[in-house]
Amino acid sequence: MNQDYIKPDNWSIIEEGFDRESVKSSESLFSIGNGAMGQRANFEENYSGETFQGSYIAGIYYPDKTKVGWWKNGYPKYFAKVLNAPNWIGINIEINGEDFDLNSCTEVKNFRRELNMKEGWYHRSFQATLKNGTEVAVDIRRFLSLDIDEVGVINYEITPLNKDAKIIYKPYIDAGVTNEDANWEEKFWEPLDVKKSGNEAFVTAQTFKTHFKVTTFMQNTIWARGEKQNMSPTSVDTIADKILFYYDVIVAKGDKSAIQKIGGYTVSLNHTDTISAAENVIQTALTKGYDQLLQDQIDAWAKIWEMSDITIDGDVKAQQGIRFNIFQLNQTYLGKDSRLNIGPKGFTGEKYGGSTYWDTEAYCIPFYMATKDQQVARNLLTYRYNQLDKAIENAELNLGFKNGAALYPMVTMNGEECHNEWEITHEEIHRNGAIAFAIYNYYRFTGDYSYIPEKGLEVLIGIARFWYQRASFSKNKNQYMILGVTGPNEYENNINNNFYTNYIAKWCIDYAYEQIQKVSLEYPSDHKRIMEKVKLSETELAEWNKVAGNIYFPKSEELGIYLQQDGFLDKDLVPVKDLDRSQRPINQKWSWDRVLRSPYIKQADVLQCFYFFEDHFSKDELERNFDFYESFTVHESSLSPCVHSIQAALLDKMDMAYAFYLRTSRLDLDDYNKEVEEGCHITSMAGTWMSIVEGFGGMRVKGDTLHFSPKIPKEWGGYSFKINFRNQILKIAVDHKETKLSLEGNKELTVYVNGTPVLVQPKN
Repeated sequence: MNQDYIKPDNWSIIEEGFDRESVKSSESLFSIGNGAMGQRANFEENYSGETFQGSYIAGIYYPDKTKVGWWKNGYPKYFAKVLNAPNWIGINIEINGEDFDLNSCTEVKNFRRELNMKEGWYHRSFQATLKNGTEVAVDIRRFLSLDIDEVGVINYEITPLNKDAKIIYKPYIDAGVTNEDANWEEKFWEPLDVKKSGNEAFVTAQTFKTHFKVTTFMQNTIWARGEKQNMSPTSVDTIADKILFYYDVIVAKGDKSAIQKIGGYTVSLNHTDTISAAENVIQTALTKGYDQLLQDQIDAWAKIWEMSDITIDGDVKAQQGIRFNIFQLNQTYLGKDSRLNIGPKGFTGEKYGGSTYWDTEAYCIPFYMATKDQQVARNLLTYRYNQLDKAIENAELNLGFKNGAALYPMVTMNGEECHNEWEITHEEIHRNGAIAFAIYNYYRFTGDYSYIPEKGLEVLIGIARFWYQRASFSKNKNQYMILGVTGPNEYENNINNNFYTNYIAKWCIDYAYEQIQKVSLEYPSDHKRIMEKVKLSETELAEWNKVAGNIYFPKSEELGIYLQQDGFLDKDLVPVKDLDRSQRPINQKWSWDRVLRSPYIKQADVLQCFYFFEDHFSKDELERNFDFYESFTVHESSLSPCVHSIQAALLDKMDMAYAFYLRTSRLDLDDYNKEVEEGCHITSMAGTWMSIVEGFGGMRVKGDTLHFSPKIPKEWGGYSFKINFRNQILKIAVDHKETKLSLEGNKELTVYVNGTPVLVQPKN
């Protein structure tokens, strides 16, 4: 743990006291989003201290030209990134002739900010003394509407405490923004139009290259003494990409004044005329009014929490951690649009470009399947189906593969590969397996097979063709090898026969073959359509099976473990416990050469295979591999602790399982990896959910039936969660004495608890 300033609370993230050193971290932690857009917790007013300005719009990206010192054949030409969008939140303020800036105030006291996760709003309050001696109390609430997802709302209140004040509110919208992580420090937005009408303003800009058009809008209302003021701007500043209004207000000592600002974005992804759409959105929001918009927000979040909440008794930090993770997942993606996906930083920062990784299939889909309607998870699968042609093109143009072999990109916005590190882009090919596994996992959990004949089988065939072509035959071993890869442990590059990669390659071919046979028998018209489209012959299928039946898996008979890769035991095997703490994290302390030669593991690798294919191995095998590889794992990936927590619980290592749970659930809140100011780790938050549901709850799907093997950390009095299993809502409540099951719906449901069948009747 590297920070400890967030106050423990069951439903809120709370910071007390103004600390300039934590501003950027808090900007990440207090971020808000609504699935369509997101906003870091930047101050509305000008702040001259260190800050990381960030506003983001789902699906709007820019192809930032790749910057490398030595170009290699096959490098993607660009790294796609979600852009820092035009700033809609800005409200500069002048008080008695002085610009209001917390960084230059002579005193800031009673500073408090709260992210209320239960109701979906962000609040900030404080008292400040300006250099001119004016003391003010400030209270701000901000939220991004779930009901009208193009709208954000700010209520900014100021009360002069020691003298009358002339306050000038200066709300603005500004498209002259840049990205924190731009490769070439170029601008991404081209201004097109600035328009104003009364208290409304519109700045329209489009992205260079990709030509997404965005209208950023604002509407302002001034309040004084509890009454709405019929005010127009006293003056207006306009330039090509920015418009700023001035509202002059005289406020008596002790009286409250406020500006309510409605703002947000309308985008060409959804509208032909973005300005007219913005005008309509403003009118809809004004008709509702601030109070109703806030109540709608509270109601919308109540509905989300009704299904997705996990309760923990007796451990406030654990409770706060899981709710923070669930909250951020729902802020990032709500499943409304199959064109969208889940970036590793969501709407909280720019690292990783905001693009799609294998995290979605490996970690996020289980959360969305179980806490929402199955259509949400199906939309995530459809996202990949819609990009199949690009995956085939990627394999052909960059790797020379043929015949419809598909390599899904490591990083993407539109299906094209846009990751610019060779050892990741072209070697971390195991991501193909996660995409196939997600199709299997979706059917296993939902029972909805229709996706496979409609769309999924084409994806499985493309992936199987890739693995068949990627394997090479070794005369020396008389088996098929997969050489020159990077496994999930990115602290090894260009190694041979990564166990996880080889295993999932075999599984993908076998699973694709099984589904081809099933579809041919049960969906003959779909089978005929697909076979004609992909031109798959029996001869090719036989070749697939030849490879899948003879893939090499590195193993140590002496240790009774599978080897992470051929040369793993040749390393200097010093366990993590003997590594000097001053050398951690090694990715920030060591040269990359030293990291690659070390035995240290960034995240679950062999153990990722045991997680996906648990029923393929014995518990004894898991324990031997877990004990060996855990001793070398430094957990410097956000995706690491959750898998280890799940497997530790299965192995009855409950103290370890609990420690890993706390680490994954509070990874950002406590800033374990010393990088939270760059943004939160959104996709790994789904792994936190899994560590409770699959780890402590022991949930598995076997056949068509839910199984639970509940365990409880000694630190907890009890916990509960809900699962939407095949359109039936099952609630599981666990304490130290018993497990209780309750069911919402019209049909009874049989589940297994510790191997014993339990018939659960629906509640009346």
